[in-house]
Amino acid sequence: MSVLVIYESMFGHTKAIAEAAADGLSDALARGGAHETVTLVPVTDAPETLPDDITLLVLGGPTHAFSMSRESTREDALQQAHVEDAARQSTGLREWIEGATTSGSVAVVTFDTRVKKPFIPGSAAKAAAKALAAKGFADVERGETFWVVDTPGPLVDGELERAREWGASLADHV
Repeated sequence: MSVLVIYESMFGHTKAIAEAAADGLSDALARGGAHETVTLVPVTDAPETLPDDITLLVLGGPTHAFSMSRESTREDALQQAHVEDAARQSTGLREWIEGATTSGSVAVVTFDTRVKKPFIPGSAAKAAAKALAAKGFADVERGETFWVVDTPGPLVDGELERAREWGASLADHV
């Protein structure tokens, strides 16, 4: 049995949140005596067919234009970050979910990062959870939103610690 954490990140903030959540989850599992491994992988390297031993999938990405990113929004973000990366431009959560399959029963929890501004609707975590449920994933839960000060960052103070704590709470799903 194992946990797979898949993330999409343009500026590195979602990656940092994914790493903190994976660390918190791994520590909580170890404290509880569990022997599950927690694997962290960027969406560009994620397997489309989940291995049979995955019991929990944690899936996170940035909110772009009120939802999951699209190729055009990733292109814009990578230009702002002064990064050229064809794989990251062409593959995000949306594309991974479209091709994803699982042969077993896997719990899924989503998360996202968003710019912290009042009254801005939309969530990549909500859209991902809805898309996964439509694909036939039975046990899908929208998780947390983690806040970024502005598009290029940084993360709001305290968000990495909150991500570690949230990750630890996910041990109950395993």
